[in-house]
Amino acid sequence: MIRAGIIGGTGYTGIELIRLLVMHPEIDLAVVTSRRYKGEKVSKVYPHLFPFIELEYEDVDTKEIAKRSDIVFVAVPHGTAMDYVPGLMAQGVTVIDLSADYRLKKAEYERVYKRKHKDKEEREAVYGLTELHPEVAEADLVANPGCYPTGAILAVAPLVKAGLVSQVVFDSKSGISGAGTEPSETSHFPNLAENIIPYKITEHRHVAEMRNELGVKVSFTPHVIPSIRGILTTAHVFLAEEKKREELEAIYKLFYAGKRFVRLREGTPSLSFVRGTNFCDIGISVEADSDRVVVVSAIDNLVKGGSGQAIQNMNVMFGLEEEAGLWFPGLVP
Repeated sequence: MIRAGIIGGTGYTGIELIRLLVMHPEIDLAVVTSRRYKGEKVSKVYPHLFPFIELEYEDVDTKEIAKRSDIVFVAVPHGTAMDYVPGLMAQGVTVIDLSADYRLKKAEYERVYKRKHKDKEEREAVYGLTELHPEVAEADLVANPGCYPTGAILAVAPLVKAGLVSQVVFDSKSGISGAGTEPSETSHFPNLAENIIPYKITEHRHVAEMRNELGVKVSFTPHVIPSIRGILTTAHVFLAEEKKREELEAIYKLFYAGKRFVRLREGTPSLSFVRGTNFCDIGISVEADSDRVVVVSAIDNLVKGGSGQAIQNMNVMFGLEEEAGLWFPGLVP
């Protein structure tokens, strides 16, 4: 069995990691940390996890966590993971960081996030999108992608790799769980119910990941919708040359052949089809007599956009079946 530790087991991604890992056939969840709930049973704080976990939350240092773990998931806020990762790496443990701290080069991170990167080393983390980065298998540090970039990048990567894209405009709608557990102006029920709220309209930080991975002109605007889970991304893709739908579908099928968590849909993807799962559903529409193609993707932001993707990365890193612990259908209704 692979021993797993979680640093930060009370945020939405931490809770989701616990839910998925306790059901994983190859994992022994060994330690989960929380300063706030130190000494309390995880299943008492989060009753939906009873009776699947008997652990108590602990507040222990990285040396102790590494001693008891083969892999550590760091599920803490942006800017905090870099306080833990150097110590974990020094102990020789494998790490998956679910924050943004290692997704970008140091200089780019400091420019985008407007804070000093405290890690003294220029660590080379592999960007944890296994559909695009098979080198995850050899990594000892993986930077789990952001939720918005996951749905956006997977939506258009086949067209970009085929050299067909001149520009792409992403319009994403996210459930409120993407904002985290702390309430805010946009997550307050009276403000969000029966409403849709665009935010950081031209300056969301996740666009840096999209541009890094795709290498084409990218524009991005996110919105919050009155839904708990899910991200629906509409990608307006402007092609260098017109293509028929059949040609584009062939490109996608070839690119994602063998990628079990990407499902090409005949119709329009729906958040209800991916809720609770690690799937990314993709649908393609071609505008007649135009260079515009519209690609729609749907993911669960907490699973494929977060904790499920982290476990998918772990599976690849440890030579397990990629779908281990993640192969189940969505929650409908």
